[in-house]
Amino acid sequence: MRLNKLQRTAVTALEDIKARDIRVLDVRKITSFYDSLIIATAESNRQVRALAHHVRERLQEAGATIVGVEGEEAGEWVLVDGGDIVVHVMQPAVRAHYNLEELWDTTAIRARAKAAA
Repeated sequence: MRLNKLQRTAVTALEDIKARDIRVLDVRKITSFYDSLIIATAESNRQVRALAHHVRERLQEAGATIVGVEGEEAGEWVLVDGGDIVVHVMQPAVRAHYNLEELWDTTAIRARAKAAA
């Protein structure tokens, strides 16, 4: 997938603070709420919060409107809503439990639909 400016900005911000397993999903065919979903893993509450803060700052600098940020208090899973782009920063256990990739990845969705048919 070719990354647009906001996607590149978010991914670079995540890489700056050593996020792991960064996934960029194009969800335009699934929802009209936003275009891109980015999921990344952080090792601690502190790193989750630092990554979310850094992503929010970089997206604002790139011209994105930050609609909201959720989960900063606990620091296990922080969602940064940048309008057309949503970034989830999660600790490994939370990411494994919720498995957002399976919910939002169009390839996985098609495979489930095919298996159900």
